[in-house]
Amino acid sequence: MNTRIEKDSMGEMPVPENAKYGASTARAVINFPISGTPMPRAFIKALGAVKVGCASANEALGLLDATSSELIRRGAQSVSVGEQDDHFVVDVYQTGSGTSSNMNANEVIAYLCNHEYGAPSKIHPNDHVNMSQSSNDVIPSAIAIAAVIEAEQSLLPALKKMIAKLDEKAEKFKTVLKSGRTHLQDATPITVGQEFSGYKMQVALAAKRIEEALKECRFLALGGTAVGTGINTHPEFPKKAIKFISEFVGSDFYESENHFATQSAQDHIVQLSGTLKTLATALYKIANDIRWLSCGPRCGIGELTIPAVQPGSSIMPAKVNPVIVESLLMVCAQVIGLDAAITMGGHQGNFQLNVMLPMIGDNVLKMIQLLSNSAVNFTDRCIDGIEVVEEKCRYNAEASLATCTSLAPIIGYDKAAKLAKIAYEKNKTIIEMLRDTETLGKLEISKTSDELLRAMDLLAMTKPGV
Repeated sequence: MNTRIEKDSMGEMPVPENAKYGASTARAVINFPISGTPMPRAFIKALGAVKVGCASANEALGLLDATSSELIRRGAQSVSVGEQDDHFVVDVYQTGSGTSSNMNANEVIAYLCNHEYGAPSKIHPNDHVNMSQSSNDVIPSAIAIAAVIEAEQSLLPALKKMIAKLDEKAEKFKTVLKSGRTHLQDATPITVGQEFSGYKMQVALAAKRIEEALKECRFLALGGTAVGTGINTHPEFPKKAIKFISEFVGSDFYESENHFATQSAQDHIVQLSGTLKTLATALYKIANDIRWLSCGPRCGIGELTIPAVQPGSSIMPAKVNPVIVESLLMVCAQVIGLDAAITMGGHQGNFQLNVMLPMIGDNVLKMIQLLSNSAVNFTDRCIDGIEVVEEKCRYNAEASLATCTSLAPIIGYDKAAKLAKIAYEKNKTIIEMLRDTETLGKLEISKTSDELLRAMDLLAMTKPGV
């Protein structure tokens, strides 16, 4: 590999000839050959936005000349839109502050200014690109910005689409009777529509929790510099820089109310991660229900049908599996694991700085991406095509021995239980048993069959009191 020599505060360092980064980044590449995975695109996009805002604020405060500011903004915009991604080479598992990623951005932007944009005087990665900043406030700010933007633009719209589709199914299936199930055992009747309305509410509440958590993420650490005091920064810098960032990304952000809290802890990201885990838990329940309710087609529950999207077996002809559901289940398991890692990362807010920032940022953005993509996929390739097998649902509703529950107020709990036991032994439904006057007599049930049958309106059981 052809190299050139670059210098940083530690001295000379060979750098790949075509690389747009400098000595600090090259050292990080050598120091962290861990996963082979650089920081995610969403983070780099946000990091570029931070540099745009900071250059604008420094110019507005008279700390940076207009020409230098314009060139830095141009380079930062190029970073933000992804034109320089090949030169962001630092591994996720790097220095806990993310300093290597911050310097990667500073060096790439300085290189663009000096070698491609024709800067009239040398732009220095620390003195100019990183002016008024520290990795300790830049990196947590970039993480928060990226999380908000990705959730706002991808995850919440995906959930909105899912909610609408589940609501559509709830309405479509609102009169289709089926047996409820508790403890995996038959229970009193419900409608398929009621079941789907529950799924819809789970997703709607999860989306609401995420929206609430995002509010806290909008308060940025930027301006606290090294330890939260704002050393080497103009007092007006944070508000101005964050205003420019908000305009650049098209979403509102604000200065932290307490920089010591925002830099030393990542509680806001831990909270957001927790809401994403809760969403994953809800989606796992919904997907697993649909997987079981559609199992069969002949030897399982078989109350629902889901779209057949690909052959299910390399050995069993005509077998079709719930692959879209299984994909979502794996995503949910992965998201729950990522949340556990973020929780551990949140523990490492040692004194004035959290030292697991890159891992926290990478994981929360992975969570958002995985949930966004799988929510859209599950909605389009599974929920949209779900249909009910009405005859199977009706059969199961009538076969459930738990329908005797509506008789308990009339004949008493014990006699209703005895009736259900006899029905089970004779392989009959409760309705069939109510026409068996001999059995009713043996149980000393004084009510007539007609009186008892009136209590066996299965649809009425799904909406008592109406």
